Amino acid sequence: MQTSTETQTGAYWQWREQPIYYVRSGDRHPQRPPLLLIHGFGASTDHWRKNIEGLSRDFEVWAIDLLGFGRSAKPDWQYSGDLWRDQLHEFITNVIGQPAVLAGNSLGGYSALCVAAQRPESAVGLVLLNSAGPFTEMQLTSKPDPFRQTMGTLIQSFLLQPLPSFLLFQYVRQRWVIRRTLESVYLDKSAITNQLVEDIYRPSCDSGAAKVFASVFKSPRGEKIDVLLNQLTCPLLLLWGEGDPWMNARDRGAQFRQYYPQLMEHYLQAGHCPHDEVPDQVNTLLREWVLNLGER
Repeated sequence: MQTSTETQTGAYWQWREQPIYYVRSGDRHPQRPPLLLIHGFGASTDHWRKNIEGLSRDFEVWAIDLLGFGRSAKPDWQYSGDLWRDQLHEFITNVIGQPAVLAGNSLGGYSALCVAAQRPESAVGLVLLNSAGPFTEMQLTSKPDPFRQTMGTLIQSFLLQPLPSFLLFQYVRQRWVIRRTLESVYLDKSAITNQLVEDIYRPSCDSGAAKVFASVFKSPRGEKIDVLLNQLTCPLLLLWGEGDPWMNARDRGAQFRQYYPQLMEHYLQAGHCPHDEVPDQVNTLLREWVLNLGER
């Protein structure tokens, strides 16, 4: 019997004269929306392999490499949430051909939120897995430390210069550094396979990858999450890896609920990438939520 993995179809779509890689699996269902899976920083469609296999039994599943990542082109452009928002919106419009449920991890979650909030005709639902993105900073109650502020600005400015940025990129893309980073953000170390490390390492060898790395950190911070949530109208599911060392999932979940109280959420024993670390749990929760969308 043929498995879902064997029926995945990878292809390229031309967007703004740049080749964009995507994967499609599963059959279209008239009563169920398609799913669009969006990876985080430094990852690709490969990071959704376990989810595509599990979810394509019930849904038409698409996954896409954001411009600058994976097998997609890496032009010397300014990268931002607005750029990826437009890429995803036009992909849904021109390739998928109907509104989708967008599911995004980390940077992909922020990009998906931008689509759902600012291009609502493309989204029938939104699933965020340890989503990145800034909230509006509250007024500081204590006096800021001018020395620390100045040093922080100087260090950031130094790292954004071409040579230091290039050297930093060459360091962080080494396989052993990738593995060590994954070990710090995955609770289950057995999920960190050689294939996972290679999937992240391989795109870093592409021409233009170093400039993408620099551009992401140089770009101005995007629209604040609270502003986007105030624009959002579709159902929202939050799936949190509670062991994420890069964010306090409980505190961040409370911030989301403050601005979008009608959301649903679940906390899982996983790190920053719960879809890869506990894929069966994520697939089950996502499947049940999407199947019940019509009842909301």
